[in-house]
Amino acid sequence: MDQTPPHMQLPDAFKSAMRGFVGACSLITVGQGEAANGLVVTTGISLSAEPPMILACINRASSCWPLLGRERVFGWQALGAAHQPVAERFSGQGGLQGPARYAGAEWVTTLSGVRLLADAPLAFDCTVEDMIDRGTHSIVIGRVIQIRTQSDGGALLYWGGQYRILDK
Repeated sequence: MDQTPPHMQLPDAFKSAMRGFVGACSLITVGQGEAANGLVVTTGISLSAEPPMILACINRASSCWPLLGRERVFGWQALGAAHQPVAERFSGQGGLQGPARYAGAEWVTTLSGVRLLADAPLAFDCTVEDMIDRGTHSIVIGRVIQIRTQSDGGALLYWGGQYRILDK
């Protein structure tokens, strides 16, 4: 039985329904200099422990997607309770694009050249293992080559179309 509200098309109803899932906010960073960019995802998860790999789903229309295919290295970091301003910048609020999104936060550069948020609760330096296109998105599989962890900074979550904080 079709439960799609009559005023909504299936893709819109799907997006609305997906906001009911609680997602941990992760930040993907890619590129350097004027080509630096990044985006917030709630689809970052572990894939394998041996070898260590992560998986994220990224819209192919995003400005980061072509950079991932070209650069083949990226940073993946969990956002903590204090990182809502970072999430807002990297999700395009205020119209910020590219390297301007990095302003207002402290970054460290890894051996592969990606920038990681200095105070992220956890962060990974990754190489692109594979990019699998499905629908509007690519499933990006990253092989972890370096790990950074900090003391517990809580977590930034996304639920019901809003950022939420999980802290001790």
